[in-house]
Amino acid sequence: MVNPIRTAAAPDVRLDDTAKRIVELLQKDGRQSYAAIAKEVGLSEAAVRQRVQRLLDSGVMQIVAVTDPLQLGFRRQAMIGLRTDGDLLAIGDAVAALPEVVYVVTTAGSFDLLCEVVCEDDDHLLDVLTQKLRAMPGVVSTETFVYLKLNKQHYDWGTR
Repeated sequence: MVNPIRTAAAPDVRLDDTAKRIVELLQKDGRQSYAAIAKEVGLSEAAVRQRVQRLLDSGVMQIVAVTDPLQLGFRRQAMIGLRTDGDLLAIGDAVAALPEVVYVVTTAGSFDLLCEVVCEDDDHLLDVLTQKLRAMPGVVSTETFVYLKLNKQHYDWGTR
């Protein structure tokens, strides 16, 4: 399932307290059983299953396995700022289509786009920069921020 990109124009999804609690429980442990969640929120297992499916179908949440790139042989991660000229949405889509790119956001700062890449090593990163990103039509310049250490990465920010 592809998660829809949220923009400032996208309407807020309003969740009731039970849906919020289900999301929070799954943020802490995405492998929890429907039975365990049902006990925690006071619903039947079937009701929890239906609610989770609605949350997934609507794009409110995803349940995924988050891997450690270092342990899988990807030794170089970086955030790359791109300045562009031309159709920003088309360039953003082209950047997002690259297999090394795991995150893309259109910004209103000194960069038009920010993308995060996961590469095997420095040679792979150099190839992504020179042969893919900088060679892309509409990309004027890039600035690369190489990750030295991951200080924090959490996905349990809860709900409103």
